[in-house]
Amino acid sequence: MAAAAAAAASPATAPCFPSTHCTRPALISLRFSRRVKVAASTDNPSPAFNSVTAFAPATVANLGPGFDFLGCAVADASLSLGDTVTATLDPSLPPGTVAIASITSPSRPSLATRLSRDPLRNCAGVGAIAALRALGVRSHAVSIHLTKGLPLGSGLGSSAASAAAAAKAVDALFGSRLPRDELVLAGLESEKAVSGFHADNIAPAILGGFVLIRSYDPFHLIPLSSPPALRLHFVLVTPDFEAPTSKMRAALPKQVAVQQHVRNSSQAAALVAAVLQGDAGVIGSAMSSDCIVEPTRAPLIPGMAAVKAAALEAGALGCTISGAGPTAVAVIEGEEKGDEVGRRMVEAFASVGKLKATYTVAQLDRVGARVIATSNLE
Repeated sequence: MAAAAAAAASPATAPCFPSTHCTRPALISLRFSRRVKVAASTDNPSPAFNSVTAFAPATVANLGPGFDFLGCAVADASLSLGDTVTATLDPSLPPGTVAIASITSPSRPSLATRLSRDPLRNCAGVGAIAALRALGVRSHAVSIHLTKGLPLGSGLGSSAASAAAAAKAVDALFGSRLPRDELVLAGLESEKAVSGFHADNIAPAILGGFVLIRSYDPFHLIPLSSPPALRLHFVLVTPDFEAPTSKMRAALPKQVAVQQHVRNSSQAAALVAAVLQGDAGVIGSAMSSDCIVEPTRAPLIPGMAAVKAAALEAGALGCTISGAGPTAVAVIEGEEKGDEVGRRMVEAFASVGKLKATYTVAQLDRVGARVIATSNLE
């Protein structure tokens, strides 16, 4: 049986890294951020199901000029573009604990071996523990099964998808009692150890659609509702190249000129307005107009400048780096041009960056983390 981790009150440090090595004790509890905390409930709720399976989609963070405060959820029809977690009541474990029973990755079998089954060193485990603590569960334990649909270090919110699916599954297991912000904060406990204290992946992974993170103290999220008629699609092109978030963040400029700040602020504001108005053209144009982060990160992704140019030449409305990269994301209205844009971007990665790449045409996911299967109590 995998190591279990206590979810209840007394705190201790709990990093969450994709490592296969673990020397931690089997029973340990979780320290939460001093800035934003998941409130521990005293309810000790009874379970509503024996098991719950939840899916959380991929996410595109930053969206160009919205560094660390804008993001959106994207998914394909088959729900393969995201992670899935099954949370099951496990009477063999100490009450109030979490264990990771298995990790699989059907499309990338080697990926599963890179991820720790220590719940305190796995994003799904930390998300599940945080949800249990927020719920106040003390009389039951949970084992989770993680299915990875997203690669690591791709810029598609892989860690956020694991944490979001786990938090959603655990919450639903006990009757879906957590409010929206508590679910996001549970996932954020996982995110902060992997990619920094920012919610532009985890918030849309849980809520779906576009989300603006206004502040952390007080914690304030603003979902951005776009008109139903907006047929926004995303061409996601992922090269065979891993871009660790820590390395990409280290490349950021330490100082920004006032003129750059003004330009990026205006583009981010235009992007928010375009989402609310359903203006795909302005969404794409604003996403392409980051003059602070993209110029420092693009040179670290072989061929990125050529890939962006190829996307625009093929008819994309805009193109930028998804999150920290290396995935490049192009925006189109409707999916008719998706294959052509994707092929041109893949060719640019190959010819200029000397990298193999694959593309996926996805749509805006307006749902976010959701329950896809349940098993009733016996």
